[in-house]
Amino acid sequence: MNHEDTQTRRTRRGSGAVTLHDVAKLAGVAPITASRALNTPTQVSAEVLKKVTEAVERTGYVPNRLAGGLASSRSRLVAAVVPTLNGPVFLETVRALTDALAEHGYQLMLGQSGYVDSREDALLEAIIGRRPDGIVLTGIMHSPEGRKRLLAAGIPVVETWDLTPTPLDMLVGFSHVDVGRAVVDFLYAKGRRRLAIVAGDDERSTRRHQAFQAAARAAGLTEVRMVTVPAPTTVKSGRSALIELMRDAGGIDAVFCSSDLLALGVLTQAQASGIAVPGQLAVVGFGDLEFAADLNPALTTVRIDGTAIGRQAARFIVERAEGRPVEQRVVDIGFTIVERGST
Repeated sequence: MNHEDTQTRRTRRGSGAVTLHDVAKLAGVAPITASRALNTPTQVSAEVLKKVTEAVERTGYVPNRLAGGLASSRSRLVAAVVPTLNGPVFLETVRALTDALAEHGYQLMLGQSGYVDSREDALLEAIIGRRPDGIVLTGIMHSPEGRKRLLAAGIPVVETWDLTPTPLDMLVGFSHVDVGRAVVDFLYAKGRRRLAIVAGDDERSTRRHQAFQAAARAAGLTEVRMVTVPAPTTVKSGRSALIELMRDAGGIDAVFCSSDLLALGVLTQAQASGIAVPGQLAVVGFGDLEFAADLNPALTTVRIDGTAIGRQAARFIVERAEGRPVEQRVVDIGFTIVERGST
């Protein structure tokens, strides 16, 4: 990276957003020429267009689509990106985020990135171009291009539902690795030795089940049986997964599911197959959704305080938008294993 690249790579923790002036300087043209290249490319030469395009790519600059007079004003708008609007696990966070922002006069704009062939990059470009006062993201794994654009935008960013030592900006979440390890310890203490996993194929679930498998090996347990299903997960995929597990690994005595919906499917199929829970098979879910305590048997699950995540994310955004310093940029809310009848 040369000196000019270094000068134009800025964050909210540094000197501010990358501007059109920065792009023009890097391209070696006047700001008005850079503006023409971006807005009406037919009015500039191919050589100028190439220089400006390359400068945009190097800096991560996203044009401000607000009118010039509004660009310097606060939008009172915060954007949040979640993988899916169908799965209920993120709803508690979204509700808390919406309510907490509304208390300070902000509105929430919600976008769905998807799990497979994620649309996050295109969604982020659209969001950044509208210059919200903050962006709340689910997870920490973003494409290199997405990270560059977020850093260049100069907009406060809160990553959620995960932990990393290198956050983009601010972070509130918990360790998926620690969850996987803790569930093994819990099941081991219950006398379970033949463990299995039913997991969605998303990145956060993958880290939980990899940690689960590593902890089981460290405890000297037999190989963990595993069935992977597409995310977002469903009751149906949980039922199908247990059928597959019992066909290939009938000796299992405990299943850790990457969502409560999967766990509900496993419990439903166990009942249909005459498998006693927890006598023959212990079942642990993830998320502690509203129905978990009302099942028969009630579901043991990993509780994540989604309300705490949403309220802390809102607090981060409001503090930064109003110019107040954020002393602690990373908050670990932890998790709890809620023991009920399924184990």
